[in-house]
Amino acid sequence: MQNRIDVADRGTAERFGAQVQAAARRLAGVAERTPVQRNARLSEVTGTDVWVKREDLQVGRSYKIRGAYNTISQLDAGRQAAGVVCASAGNHGQGVAYACRALGVRGSVFVPGTTPRQKRDRIAALGGAMVDLVVTGDSYDEAAAAALAHARDSGATLVPAFDAPSTVVGQATVAAELLEQLPAVPDVVVLPVGGGGLLAGCATWLREHSPGTRVVGVEPAGAAGMAAALAAGAPVELASMDTFVDGAAVRRVGEVTFPLVRDSGAELVAVPEGQVCTEMLDLYQVDGVIAEPAGALATAALTGGLVPVAPGETVVCLLSGGNNDVSRYAEVVERSLVHRGLKHYFLIEFPQEPGALRRFLDEVLGPDDDIVLFEYVKRDNRETGAALTGIELGDPAAFPALLARIETSPLRIQHLAPGTTAYRFLV
Repeated sequence: MQNRIDVADRGTAERFGAQVQAAARRLAGVAERTPVQRNARLSEVTGTDVWVKREDLQVGRSYKIRGAYNTISQLDAGRQAAGVVCASAGNHGQGVAYACRALGVRGSVFVPGTTPRQKRDRIAALGGAMVDLVVTGDSYDEAAAAALAHARDSGATLVPAFDAPSTVVGQATVAAELLEQLPAVPDVVVLPVGGGGLLAGCATWLREHSPGTRVVGVEPAGAAGMAAALAAGAPVELASMDTFVDGAAVRRVGEVTFPLVRDSGAELVAVPEGQVCTEMLDLYQVDGVIAEPAGALATAALTGGLVPVAPGETVVCLLSGGNNDVSRYAEVVERSLVHRGLKHYFLIEFPQEPGALRRFLDEVLGPDDDIVLFEYVKRDNRETGAALTGIELGDPAAFPALLARIETSPLRIQHLAPGTTAYRFLV
């Protein structure tokens, strides 16, 4: 396959369509035809008719098997014999591992140290003896550099997570499939964005086969690489990045995917990581769906009011992945509480005398406020002792009143606001 896709003319667009149909045939019997389900909660919240494409029920619990299998299955016998290698934040690695085992191809999967244990274990289980798992670096990009070096040294074929035409074509089968499954042509399709493979493929397919459909790509606010690329006119490296949404935290989007997204007419929005956490909890507690952070990006943007929709419109959100490590839920709850304004941290200097804490409870704390963290260090040679205090409010609207009581208190109290250096040690 060529090194780039250009669908500016009719002939090339038709060839892209034929490649997507061919990929769908290759994936038949390998990838699941995942369901499209109407979601009552999201429909009620938005006043629209919301459907969710459940790629969290896919092989490897994400859509990544589509691009990985489409790529590896087209390698000739010699290249398959030389093996394959990939870098992954977790989900692409699972797709590659499954494809290697199904096709009998040796593979190596490089993941950063930030990849949750659950994803690492699933890569090993899906690949079995056919796949070696290598943990290296602190970000996807560092793992990608190591995978590229391995490919050069070993002769193995690099299977990109997003930046290859065969990957883009494989991911586009998601859009082809959902159009066949929906009872009506969608007005809006909302997709998560990391390196851009899914958005590039699906937006390109929808532009040709459902031109009246708006396509919205959703990035995590702390890793909005595609928006940065569009602003710069080319892929650029992000100077800093929040890796919490690990499945979409990419420092630089693809050279193949960028022009496709740019030319597709897709809209882009960025959703705060705290809103993603709130949506993960709602998916779990209301809908009974386990979503990883990247999997909840699309619906989080919808419930966060970041995607403009009109009453009665048909909206499809892709739930892209369900590989969430249960040990992460404590952080998910924490980030959600902070995002909703229900949890705040303070440094309080208490005089080292009896009754100081009681006065704080009586004079500063509100009737529905709760201390959920209290770490006090007493120094015998000082007049005051500092306490790190976490307060959970019964209602976020009570926060201004709490601040007002703090202002009138004789205690020295410092609010540790989100984004400050001290705060980053807590969350």
